[in-house]
Amino acid sequence: IFVLPMLIPSISHGMGLVILLGNNGLLTSLLGLKQSIYGLGGIVLGSILYAFPVAYLMLSDVIRYEDGSAYEAARVLGIPKFRQFTAIMLPFLKKPLISVVFAVFTLIITDYGVPIMVGGKYKTIATVMYQEVIGQLNFDKGAVFGTLLLIPAVIAFIFDLTNKDRGNSTFVTKPCEKSSNKVVNGGALILCILVVILTLLPLVPFGLLAFAADYPRDLTFTLDNLQKAFNLRAGEYYLNSVVIALITATVGVIISFMTAYLSARMKSKTSKFLHLSAMTSAAIPGMVLGLSYVLVFNKTPIYGTIIILALVNVIHFIASPYLMIYNSLSKINENLEDVAHTMGIKRAFLVRDVLVPQCKFTLFEMFAYFFVNCMMTISAVSFLSTTANKPVSLMINQFEAQMQLECAAVVSLMILFTNLLIKGVFHLIKTRGKSAIAVNK
Repeated sequence: IFVLPMLIPSISHGMGLVILLGNNGLLTSLLGLKQSIYGLGGIVLGSILYAFPVAYLMLSDVIRYEDGSAYEAARVLGIPKFRQFTAIMLPFLKKPLISVVFAVFTLIITDYGVPIMVGGKYKTIATVMYQEVIGQLNFDKGAVFGTLLLIPAVIAFIFDLTNKDRGNSTFVTKPCEKSSNKVVNGGALILCILVVILTLLPLVPFGLLAFAADYPRDLTFTLDNLQKAFNLRAGEYYLNSVVIALITATVGVIISFMTAYLSARMKSKTSKFLHLSAMTSAAIPGMVLGLSYVLVFNKTPIYGTIIILALVNVIHFIASPYLMIYNSLSKINENLEDVAHTMGIKRAFLVRDVLVPQCKFTLFEMFAYFFVNCMMTISAVSFLSTTANKPVSLMINQFEAQMQLECAAVVSLMILFTNLLIKGVFHLIKTRGKSAIAVNK
């Protein structure tokens, strides 16, 4: 449940807050609230809900590998729990926390989805850039704002890169034990329930709104909104999104694997350059990347086609999948190439018969990552799409501007359910594959 917000566009989070806490919002009317959601407060709240899953995943993945023997020794020595937290946990999380802070910072400063929905008169660089380029076709000013947007993102990336933990990673010698204290466990349960409620609050209204006859006046159940959305080409644009996501995921996995193989398994003078090039894409905001593609590829054969949308998405999202497969390939015995060469086995066969099977679950994760992010992105593709190849995620802002909130909710649910389906299918494949491996062993 914590990661569900990652499966819908940021603009949907803003719309969810409008449905709940807007002037005619459900909670506004129910509780008689007078405080407006529009402005800085609304942007901060929406951004927290949008960025929370990213921070949660990054930290939970790190904590999973923490060695529990230090806590066992501290418990034997009678060191208090709070002191264990400050002396063991916080130093262990120091570098990951820096990475999380800058990842969230970059994510928020480059996002225009939440501010454009709940910002009101409060402007951010991302929203001004979007309005200049999309609204007024002012590419010169858009380029200036894009440059300004790029500066803090690049600084954050460089700072994060130079503060990576240089300690040698080790296998967990002893997993951390779960607490047997009922008070602590009860408090943790209450905290998780509260976070679940806050996570679901912006998402639940979509289910209500998508099937409401006329929000907010008539909440009678109806299927007319689905038909209305499809009549306005939501079905056509949904197919565009699926095609773009499939092309991006397929091409992205191939390019990521080839780049990671060259940088991790074929050490040379260009290996570090390839690695840095692949990771640098994480520092380029989607809006800046999209605008640069407009300026570079304008009047070329691929401009205005699905190909350029898939291409920009591959570059936009390649950093994380590349890092996944880079880490996997780095852990495989480094002498395999030498053995294959000695036995006269071609490198292509080694990759096909040994490395790919070893990394297949990572490849599945990479495919799902590319697909899910392509379905929900609104940044890089916003400047490059046309009425013929528009992704369905961009219809949310269009429907909201036309006060067709019910149709916007339908589109958000379509994206959410598609991403849930993809994640579920790959999780099932991964689970069954690991079970089969365990049985064979």
